[in-house]
Amino acid sequence: MSQPAGIACVLGGSGFLGSHVADHLSDVGYRVRVFDRSASTWLRDDQDMIVGELTNPSDVREAIRGSDVVYNFAALADLNDAVDRPVETAHVNVLGNAIALEVASEARVRRFVYASTVYVQSREGGFYRCSKQAAEEYTREFQRSRALDFTILRFGSLYGPRSDGSNGLLRIVRQALATGRVAYEGSPEALREYIHVVDAARAAVEILNDDFRNAHVAVMGMQRMRVLDMLEMLNEILGLSSPVTFTESSLAGHYVRTPYAFIPEPAMKYVPSSHVDLGQGLLELVTMAHSESQP
Repeated sequence: MSQPAGIACVLGGSGFLGSHVADHLSDVGYRVRVFDRSASTWLRDDQDMIVGELTNPSDVREAIRGSDVVYNFAALADLNDAVDRPVETAHVNVLGNAIALEVASEARVRRFVYASTVYVQSREGGFYRCSKQAAEEYTREFQRSRALDFTILRFGSLYGPRSDGSNGLLRIVRQALATGRVAYEGSPEALREYIHVVDAARAAVEILNDDFRNAHVAVMGMQRMRVLDMLEMLNEILGLSSPVTFTESSLAGHYVRTPYAFIPEPAMKYVPSSHVDLGQGLLELVTMAHSESQP
């Protein structure tokens, strides 16, 4: 775009997905304001950084002021971590989102985009799922009572550059590089729809058109595949002679074949016109993990 599209504030913009969305917003012409509790490693010269706490209303007001669009990616996002931190999970994911919604409403933001998860449609997910369900309901209620338009994005299994140790695929790749063996603990029946973070970030910007106003959107991969098949692909990419080690277990809080157990609000599935191939994405992840291990 030759002219700025407006101001976009990305709460949690220093993180894995948030930083990619901030970049794509900049690419399409938005003036981007990144807000997080720590400065972004990936901040671009054409982006502004504000450091603060999501649960501090004055910090959030400083970040959102004058914004046309607000994204909330700030959360305690590790499902396993949330198991042992239920109060902190609610404090950040529910209270933090409520504060962001109230400030966005006061600022007359034209669209509030909330990053949720496919786990809101599951019996699994523990306290993390509970917090996301509550935050979604707050988002819908702000539209009903305050006319704050929203889009709720329910993300599937993300992977790609800038992910950290909480990302399941990156953990597997790092372990394989360290041990020379691809190993996985979980159900042999596990199915996932992996989506590259760049595809997810593109989706998060494309949904700003009116077709997705006050809508729920499932942002997932192009097709469902067995985790075991993905691991075999990774094994081949790494050129390992040892077979995949698959330890059968039931991981508390994780779905096996499908997250869908009930429907809080129906969601459209976002299907990109083009996408990063899983094999290419895995090779990218291997290259990234390998470079991290070099002195």
